[in-house]
Amino acid sequence: MALTRDFKETVQARAERDPAFREGLLKEGVECLLAGDVDAGKIILRDYINATIGFEELGSLTNKPPKSLMRMFGPSGNPHSRNLFEVISHIQQHEGVQLEVKAVR
Repeated sequence: MALTRDFKETVQARAERDPAFREGLLKEGVECLLAGDVDAGKIILRDYINATIGFEELGSLTNKPPKSLMRMFGPSGNPHSRNLFEVISHIQQHEGVQLEVKAVR
């Protein structure tokens, strides 16, 4: 069965109307990074950025070229931790949330 809507458009439409969905994407992306699944974390955060703030605005906030940010979250991107955490900080501010780490046994 063929998809009737592009995945990016579907995620963007849901993100526009559902703050819990946006927060869930952000949380899942960071949790993947912390669990060591960097590739999945980058994909989820890229989807979040595309559906919300966009790479142009994120570039303005971080003083980094949007194309560099796109590469950073691309399949072969290998972001420096400083850049990655700066982006996550700006995303949290944009979303109006503060993620916290909790230890679980």
